[in-house]
Amino acid sequence: MKTRRDRSTYDLLLAELQKARKAAGLTQEELAKRLGRPQSFVSKYERRERRLDVVEFVSITMTLGIDSTAIIRGLEAAITGQPAERRTH
Repeated sequence: MKTRRDRSTYDLLLAELQKARKAAGLTQEELAKRLGRPQSFVSKYERRERRLDVVEFVSITMTLGIDSTAIIRGLEAAITGQPAERRTH
């Protein structure tokens, strides 16, 4: 069962992806083309009509040239309420 917290955390993820797309100066159609997907793919995940899986998430972040681990650290911080920390292996 999805909780309100799950939704708000997922909303943060989608907001970061949308912000990165716009910062890259890309339309939904341009991003979709680079991903080899229809424009509706980007539209649907941005409007929360479909959920992204981890492979799609990584593909999108790579295409946008953003650090997927930084986004994940931010989500972890949102979930735990603690500042995001840079982790080493």
